[in-house]
Amino acid sequence: MTHPYLALTDSDREEMLTAVGVGSVEELFRDIPAGVRLGRELDLEPALSEHELSAHLGALAARNADTTRELSFLGAGIYDHYVPAVVDAVLQRGEFLTAYTPYQPEMSQGVLQAIFEYQTAICELTGMDVSNASGYDGTTVTADACYIAKHATGRTKVVVTAATNPQVRQVVKTYAPGFGLEVVEVAHRGGVTDVDELRAAADGAAAVILQQPNVFGCLEPAPELVAAANDAEALPIVHCDPLSLGVLEAPGRYGAAIALGEGQAAGNFPSYGGPHYGFLAARQDFIRRMPGRIVGEMVDAAGERGYVLTLQTREQHIRREKATSNITTNQTLLALGGLVYLTWLGPQGIRELGETCLSLAAYAKQQLRARAGLELVFPEQATFKEFAVRVGRNAREVVAAARERGVHPGYALGRDYEGMDDVLLVAVTEKRTPQEIDRLAEVLAEVTA
Repeated sequence: MTHPYLALTDSDREEMLTAVGVGSVEELFRDIPAGVRLGRELDLEPALSEHELSAHLGALAARNADTTRELSFLGAGIYDHYVPAVVDAVLQRGEFLTAYTPYQPEMSQGVLQAIFEYQTAICELTGMDVSNASGYDGTTVTADACYIAKHATGRTKVVVTAATNPQVRQVVKTYAPGFGLEVVEVAHRGGVTDVDELRAAADGAAAVILQQPNVFGCLEPAPELVAAANDAEALPIVHCDPLSLGVLEAPGRYGAAIALGEGQAAGNFPSYGGPHYGFLAARQDFIRRMPGRIVGEMVDAAGERGYVLTLQTREQHIRREKATSNITTNQTLLALGGLVYLTWLGPQGIRELGETCLSLAAYAKQQLRARAGLELVFPEQATFKEFAVRVGRNAREVVAAARERGVHPGYALGRDYEGMDDVLLVAVTEKRTPQEIDRLAEVLAEVTA
């Protein structure tokens, strides 16, 4: 019988069997030994009608908690920022949504131009000379940057600040043995990294990785940390929040060699943790060492502007000893979402967004102190859109109790940092209203009492 979800009919099947010269499906598979064939029908539940299947999938989806039904202050790397309708309107166009890796670039001019424009936006945002076409996420591009540093310096030690997102640090440590790297961590002091400690650790290092703002939301003394790395002739790698760059100095402006990070906040939904896209930009010196690919602009024989895959550093394309990446592709569609989003915001919009996050986070700090009696863990430090508070009991228990009241209050830092079992990391984006922040304060007052 004809399967209701397939366009092929019984007559189509008969026509194909005739074309290959067999009389039945059984005859088609006659060369497969009986010992490796199942010999019975698959043990599957009865097929559902379209209506029944739609209802079933809807019921499964309803079991998920998402930010349309739960008030979320969860951050720690993935954020609930507003994604305008224009992003999906562009991404769902068939020429983008169904496009695959442009192995025949001359046939993929639209996709290549989108990548080129994305690269341009990332360079403008980070203050860097060159960007790749994107990476898989903010963790893997950081690990790849370590290999760039090894190639460029000939050194094998990588220094990373403990105030860098723990997932980023873990991926760097996972990649390190394969790259022949040693990873050294520098502890945080009161929520930020000590410049002298980092300077001492950077001696003989290939790279120094720091995050700005860091995992606690605190603003690191980034220019001084970068200067200390440069003094040691280690490459300063700054992992940054792209939406902070409307109010914070771009890494390229204070001497970073590489600027990278998780692009999700710019144009992608949280999506239960992924997929998203990582961005990586660098000084011109490192253009031939960057992972993935770079799209360039050219003029064809007719004098028309065109786009080409200019550089690719994976080992399928160049000699293995010169390769710095085995990445096959890039996150073109999701990076395009980032480009559409940044274009929609514009320079003034990204600045206003950053200022809004700063203002709302400041209001949240005030309300959590006044209404819930919670104290900041790092009261002396300036923060961007998230901050750490002590909740007086195990933070995981506080999260569970608050979620029963429809509020996800933040990330329990005790999962990653010793001595912080009672610490909650609260993220406040431009989507949160003062009324919602008041609700957070009320709920935390109830569950921490």
